[in-house]
Amino acid sequence: MQSAFPLQNALLLMRLPRSLAAAALVLLFAAGTASAQSPPAEGRDAPRNVVLMIADGAGPASFTMARDFERYRQGEPEGLDGLPEGGVRLALDALELGSIQTYAANSRITDSAAGATAFSTGHKTNNGFVAVDTAGRPLATLLEAAQRRGMATGLVATSRLTHATPASFAAHTPDRWKENKIARQLLAHEVDLMLGGGRRHFLPQSAEDSEREDGRDLLDEAREAGYTVVTGRDGFQQVDALPVLGVFANGHLPYVIDRDSGKIPSLEAMTQKALRLLSESERGRKNGVFLMVEGSRIDHAGHNNDAAAHLRETLAYDDAVAAAQRFAERDGETLLLSTADHGTGGLSLGRNIDGEGRYAWKPSALAEVEASHGVMMRQVIEEGADPATVLRRQAGVDSLAAGEREMLAEAVEAESYGRLEAALSEIIGRRAVVGWTTGGHTAADVGLYGYGPGAERFVGHHDNTYVGAELAELLGVDLDALTAEIRREREERAATVAGSE
Repeated sequence: MQSAFPLQNALLLMRLPRSLAAAALVLLFAAGTASAQSPPAEGRDAPRNVVLMIADGAGPASFTMARDFERYRQGEPEGLDGLPEGGVRLALDALELGSIQTYAANSRITDSAAGATAFSTGHKTNNGFVAVDTAGRPLATLLEAAQRRGMATGLVATSRLTHATPASFAAHTPDRWKENKIARQLLAHEVDLMLGGGRRHFLPQSAEDSEREDGRDLLDEAREAGYTVVTGRDGFQQVDALPVLGVFANGHLPYVIDRDSGKIPSLEAMTQKALRLLSESERGRKNGVFLMVEGSRIDHAGHNNDAAAHLRETLAYDDAVAAAQRFAERDGETLLLSTADHGTGGLSLGRNIDGEGRYAWKPSALAEVEASHGVMMRQVIEEGADPATVLRRQAGVDSLAAGEREMLAEAVEAESYGRLEAALSEIIGRRAVVGWTTGGHTAADVGLYGYGPGAERFVGHHDNTYVGAELAELLGVDLDALTAEIRREREERAATVAGSE
């Protein structure tokens, strides 16, 4: 059934002058709105399935950059003169609902662990804490609650699966960097589907590139538990039943700009596969689906002040959103929600050049870039390539100013990745007229987007904890009660272990 106060009405009111909005509000409610209170979870706007998508590190400028780049790529002019009204749009553009404030319990600027914990549990916590409160005690997550309801559950990320955001839905630790422990917890939680990177935390210590400190082979343990384990695109395409564990890289998945698409599936493909397998599974058909999808590497490119990689990751995320929306449109019972945990890098479209503010930015300059900073730096420092040659071949930079050559030479002489990265960011940024304010996160609000039953509840500006709390209500789960149950179970296990010693 449709909500008595549909999303279109809410968005209409937001765009009207205050006096007209007040009058329209009276008419809309007189036309049939029964109550201003939120309905119970089993009421008129309860979704059967929930897809929560997180564009890690994507601030508002990230999506402006992506949209402008698409306009350029599809032949629209770079300037405003002659730009058709409307023009190219991102999938997210039609779904915009409001904004999210992102601060953590102990900082105005959140990290991904605290940000994801707000989404997964509806509670603030400290930076670095994964689904635990500020005292380090476990907090029940939406995924855990969905499992107890009998729903099919999944996690998809372009980072290591053990990284902060996916971990915050199926692990509990006050130290986000305990990724070997997190890997064990992910398997113990028996999530139906997990797709991403981080193979090194599942391999035994004896294996090449492993970062485990014990002999446990978690991939073999997963197989013994019934998982189909896939490590490449071919296996990914063939898998057709749950449970599935896909680890497609030793660390994070390569940036889109560097990726061999024949070996590693795209975020869009992983999202499509996850939704199909989960929704067609026995639990999915009977009780619905909870899926978290993260565009993780938007954040990493922001930390690196790598505009071209940041752009490509943002576009790939939007493609995944489009895939999820198509599923939601066909299904009719799926709530799709998209947001970010924070912005990263303080991206600026337009910047000072030689002390003068430039009223422009140039997507064409980023179209010339064919590799991430990381790839270019390895060619220069590890392979001894000439930096000017690398920039010409990989970034379309035909000539360098004297000051730019000096920056590069000093970085190469010092064998400093940090200085070389700063030089690459500045050289490419000057040509694209884009800048950065930080190599860390920012406190700026981030966008909130949605589609489907229950989406109207998210119109407006909210705290990040609102997302978790409201999704719990829509799913009809009591996270506080489940938190108490999880803590009691943990205490009982600890007492049993102590009694056996």
